[in-house]
Amino acid sequence: MITIANAPVSYGVFGLSRPDLVALPTGDELLALVSEAGYDGVDLGAHGLFGTGEALIGNLNRHGLGLAGGWVDYPFTGSDAEFDAAFKAALPVLDDFALVAAQQQGHGPLPTIADAGDAARKARPGGAPELQLSGAAWDLFVARLERVAAHVRSLGLEPTFHHHAVTYIETPAEIDAFLRDTTMDLTFDTGHLLLGGGDPATDFRRWAERINHLHLKDVNLTVLEQAKGSDDPVRDVWEKRVFVALGEGDLDLDGIVGDITDSGFDGWLVVEQDVVLMQQADVDRAVADQIANRETIRRWFA
Repeated sequence: MITIANAPVSYGVFGLSRPDLVALPTGDELLALVSEAGYDGVDLGAHGLFGTGEALIGNLNRHGLGLAGGWVDYPFTGSDAEFDAAFKAALPVLDDFALVAAQQQGHGPLPTIADAGDAARKARPGGAPELQLSGAAWDLFVARLERVAAHVRSLGLEPTFHHHAVTYIETPAEIDAFLRDTTMDLTFDTGHLLLGGGDPATDFRRWAERINHLHLKDVNLTVLEQAKGSDDPVRDVWEKRVFVALGEGDLDLDGIVGDITDSGFDGWLVVEQDVVLMQQADVDRAVADQIANRETIRRWFA
């Protein structure tokens, strides 16, 4: 069975947010918005946004929401000190995942592991062959990833890895290498795959056996092209709304959802639409877009 969730990023609550320009939804307000829009679950967002420990469980239950997953990134190409610090910082986040998983009915939450990227990747959204890791650098990346996977599994959880723009797992070739050389399964993100030069239809079918989590998002690829050469392409891409409401961008929504349903996928499907809110009208639009996104996919998922 596929269970539908949304995420804080769809309401402008994530690392690129501009709270200096407009008030963002609080954790409790966000949970209410997701529930009222008709979703069954939510991603974690920043640790503590929805509370921690038993308070997290209580807040989710009060709004009738399950925990779908949540972003946990590591500097897989950083120094040993940087990676070890990130590994330690993630421990309480993963402990909360385990606490929720022990009590949650239905699909459990999947810690969504990702690379943190670096300046070289952030300067080149979409990636490039010369940026792909190889040799000792790739071996270190894999070893660190497997260390994280082993810890997550020791908590009784199953990890998932999120290929993502401006990180070292971005392009189809990098995802192929990840699937070849690691034991972790994949969060398949339609939007980030398009940004990385992939084809959601073709790539979903060839990776289907290793996909254990889904992020469904639509993309306006013109925005990516316009950001090339920018001094801050990451912020330009997000602030100019590279992610749009489902059906308004370059994603073949009918095609990919058909492939997903035909595959027999069983797990969380998280609707995401990363937006940077700059004024109150953007806040209102984000709320309306997530209601519209839920209605759009009722053709397949009631």
